[in-house]
Amino acid sequence: MEGFFGKLYRIDVSSCTFQIEPINERIYSRLLGGKGLGSYLLWREVPAGTDPLGPENKLIFTWGPLTGTAAPGASRYGVYSKSPQTGLYGESYSGGPAAAAMRRTGCDALIIQGRAASPLWLEISDAGVDFHPAGAIWGQDTYAAAAAMLQQVPAADAQAVVIGPAGENQVVFACLENNNWRSAGRTGMGAVLGSKLVKGLVFHGQTPYPLYDAGLLKEVARQIRQQSLSHPAVNTYRTYGTTVMVGAMNGARAFPASYWREGTLENWPELSGDTFLQKFTVKPRACPNCFMACAKLAQMESERYGQITIEGPEYETIFAFGGLCRIACLEDIIYINDLCDRLGLDTITTGNLVGLVMEAVRLGRLDYPLAYGDTAGTVQLLQDIAARRDLGSVLSRGIIPAARELHLEDLAVHVKGLEPPGYDPRVLKGMGLAYATSTRGACHLRATFYKPELSGVIDPATVEGKAKLFIEYENRLTIFNTQIFCLFFRDLLGWPELSRLIQAATGVNYTREQLEQMANDIVTITRLFNAREGATRELDTLPDRLFQEGVNNGQHRLTREELSFMVDEYYSLRGWQDSGYPREQELLEFLGR
Repeated sequence: MEGFFGKLYRIDVSSCTFQIEPINERIYSRLLGGKGLGSYLLWREVPAGTDPLGPENKLIFTWGPLTGTAAPGASRYGVYSKSPQTGLYGESYSGGPAAAAMRRTGCDALIIQGRAASPLWLEISDAGVDFHPAGAIWGQDTYAAAAAMLQQVPAADAQAVVIGPAGENQVVFACLENNNWRSAGRTGMGAVLGSKLVKGLVFHGQTPYPLYDAGLLKEVARQIRQQSLSHPAVNTYRTYGTTVMVGAMNGARAFPASYWREGTLENWPELSGDTFLQKFTVKPRACPNCFMACAKLAQMESERYGQITIEGPEYETIFAFGGLCRIACLEDIIYINDLCDRLGLDTITTGNLVGLVMEAVRLGRLDYPLAYGDTAGTVQLLQDIAARRDLGSVLSRGIIPAARELHLEDLAVHVKGLEPPGYDPRVLKGMGLAYATSTRGACHLRATFYKPELSGVIDPATVEGKAKLFIEYENRLTIFNTQIFCLFFRDLLGWPELSRLIQAATGVNYTREQLEQMANDIVTITRLFNAREGATRELDTLPDRLFQEGVNNGQHRLTREELSFMVDEYYSLRGWQDSGYPREQELLEFLGR
């Protein structure tokens, strides 16, 4: 197969050494790159019972055979590890220019292992790996640390991926940041890097990308661009970015508010995309080779906060702090977003945890000075979380241990230890299936199934036929994550386009059926990883609260029976056992080699 370098870098920070190791071609032909390669390496490298924050855990970076090329949307990297937040399969993705720089190093993946004797940062290029002391930048926020690292690397195309104080202090939902505002946000990848005493990584190189047919790639990319420029989704993202979802979700009455008690926010227009564009200086920004330009570079001049420049806020941050925490001012949310980026905190988890505290205070179950809408109190709690101080220290360990210690287990909303994003499953029932079956916990990105439910492709209230359609979306987006494509291209890249793009990179003309089987194998690997860690069918569910409490004055409910019906159908269509876990002897033999 073309399109791959056929090797990875293994970096041992305990000994400050690295090795270049070959990758067998059968791995590429069976699983491609990106998520396929990363999931395989995670299965192979991290045995059951590994401490997620111990030196034996591995942090694995991958990219895809189309990363950095003319393929639209192929500008993301993936990172995989055993999650310190869930104790299960962990994955996260980020966009921007960093992925292309990673691939120019001339390898297809890197594995970071061990624990350094003192803080380091790594310089990774096509010439190898250099280990630099990071004592002077340990403790700095992500913006300052990235700038300091890049200043020491003369390469003009160098890109940095860093952690903030939250990652250094091993807050289990700490994230990785690149280009200041791009986050590999979920499942605690920043905590894993921090546990290894690595402040960050700088990538650069000049190795040309291997391609089977550059001419075919150029033609397919041209056709996709030509067919897509007038697409409504492209125009909406270019104008509003993800802030458009504030209005859409409130219109559907599926906007989680008041820590999952309500499905709308009465003052939601104050947090909407229109208000965002009116109040701030906003410019569209695009990842390399992307015509969608969904990112929004916002400049804020505020008497309270001064001048802030930020790429955002995204919908999920607005939902988390504006909806769950009822912070009603976009200025405040932009400030909080900027603070989370600097500290290296995942905004979805952080907003959920702050909302849990606010709800517990409202109910008289927690004595803590924080009420709904309290921006100053929220800021203080975020700083305490990153520093692991006071109540912040309790929350920094994640929602399962925090809820147990605070006696709030009946209030806490999560799946497998990961809190849900901004789509209420009592209204969008397919999102209930998505949250329940995702191997990384409550996740909207494995299938982005809110899209067909909101757009009328399938009735959000029904459970009939949900699993079949969900698998179609999940399979296609699993193949997206082998390349690694931006998921916002889901309306633009169907199976034919995917097949032609992969052929241009690799020389292999996969049929849809072959790609779907590949996707099923990749999803199965992630399930096998969790099963090896002791996960059972009982984890594929939602918190009791979401079954017991309706939303929108009880008009929208999801029953246990409805979820069980969808989950059973999902297992059956995947070819798995009733237990929810596969019996794939041939795949197990493949993985064991």
